[in-house]
Formats: sequence, structure tokens, C-alpha cells
Amino acid sequence: MFCDLTEVEFFAGNGGNGAISFRKEKYIPLGGPYGGNGGRGGNVVLEGNLHLNSLIDLNHQKIWRANNGEKGGTWMKNGANAEDLIVPVPVGTLVKLADTGEILADIKEHQQQFVVAAGGRGGYGNAHFTSSTRQAPHFAELGEPGEYRRV
Repeated sequence: MFCDLTEVEFFAGNGGNGAISFRKEKYIPLGGPYGGNGGRGGNVVLEGNLHLNSLIDLNHQKIWRANNGEKGGTWMKNGANAEDLIVPVPVGTLVKLADTGEILADIKEHQQQFVVAAGGRGGYGNAHFTSSTRQAPHFAELGEPGEYRRV
């Protein structure tokens, strides 16, 4: 079966949340904040492939989701970044927005990549917000949501 036109939804991964943690040890009286940053969410990447000649795989699977970034940890440990989701498409694929018809990319070469949906940034932990006037912040940032595209 041959398919040369299809509509697909791509969800990039959300960023991980920052952590709220404090260092408390016996011989360290003023430990302070110790929360790590969240990891970046995964991107959705379209990659040209010479061995494909149809969009039949995209026609069968209409929704593609990348993984979320991990949350930050204690002891200033940053969360892991999520891996990018690579979706193979045939060379010569024209990527358009479904709503407006705006052309986003034209994949003309083998292994040419295009980020169709960017992953969200991870949030900062409370150790990031320390300063001379704010020595013990009791808050952290949430991770940003990933992009959604219907192409």
C-alpha cells in the first residue's frame, strides 16, 4: 500500500520539575538549600531516510509522544534529559501545519533532521535561587510544557 499524504500529531516531552531540598548534617549548622534542576523534555525530530518510499508508517500511527524530562533530586542532582524521539520519513517529505498550510520543512537529503516539536525546559531547583539576601528559598520552578504540533 502506498500513502503520500497523512495528518499526524506530535507531542514533545515536558521538562522536569526543580527540587526543593535542604542540606542537614550534624556538623554543618547552616546547610542551606540543596535542590537540583529538572531535565529537558525530549524533542520530536523528523529524519529523512532513503530506504522509505511511503508515509504508511505515519498513517498507521497518528500520535507520536516524546518522553518527559526527569525531576531534580536532592544534593543538587539534576534530572536526566529525555532522549529525542526520531521519526523516520522518506526523502522528499514536505512538512506543513495542518491548520494553516504553512510549510515548516522540506526534507531533501538522507539523515537530514528537522525538530518539529521542541521539548520543554526543566525547572530550576531551590539551590539556583540563593543569593546574599535570599539565603533559604522554599520554592522551585516547574518544568515547561513541550510543544504540540499537528502537521
